[in-house]
Amino acid sequence: MDSVCAIDLYWLPLGAGGWFVRFNGRVYEWIDAKRHHREPLDLYHTALEVTVPEGRFIIENAWPVPDRNWTARGVTVEGPVFSPALGRFRIFRYEIRRWLNGTIADIAYAIASPQRLSDDEELACRVLDLAARVPTHVWGRKDGGVGEMWNSNSVISWLLTAAGIPAADIHPPQGGRAPGWGAGALAAERTSVPDLPGTTALVSRR
Repeated sequence: MDSVCAIDLYWLPLGAGGWFVRFNGRVYEWIDAKRHHREPLDLYHTALEVTVPEGRFIIENAWPVPDRNWTARGVTVEGPVFSPALGRFRIFRYEIRRWLNGTIADIAYAIASPQRLSDDEELACRVLDLAARVPTHVWGRKDGGVGEMWNSNSVISWLLTAAGIPAADIHPPQGGRAPGWGAGALAAERTSVPDLPGTTALVSRR
């Protein structure tokens, strides 16, 4: 039987698992909607589930960093939150996870998900390898000259675009938006990514 390979995208309502993030997200969206003379929309955070012959991986951007057990969560990259200077403290760092057999905390709240983006093994392997090469722009800031704040959605759209899946053509569920999505896609379009090895070596190092 052939192995199933897939890249699946999950649309997760921002703050679905906790009132604090949900409340602040709604305040942010209300202010942004007023500033741009539009109606407020539902906000989404994104995560990927990537399946290859070597296993199933969850790719997600999380903050704050919960502890130093990076290997258990498959952490590939860390970056600063709000300010490079603050990034010296763990609570002001985000992490990008390429988590073998991992979980998505708010998956029960996902909308219109999973969205199958590809079943091509080469593309799936490339997304996994690129998870260690995501730019470490400052989370929550308009960093890197991409015109929009860098956040978890930027990471996912950067990965997809850099791998060869145009994130600009992917849209959140009706009535919603994913802040930072365009920033990641634009940053990836400006990046030259070399050919990468497959995931066999990646999995064997664990």
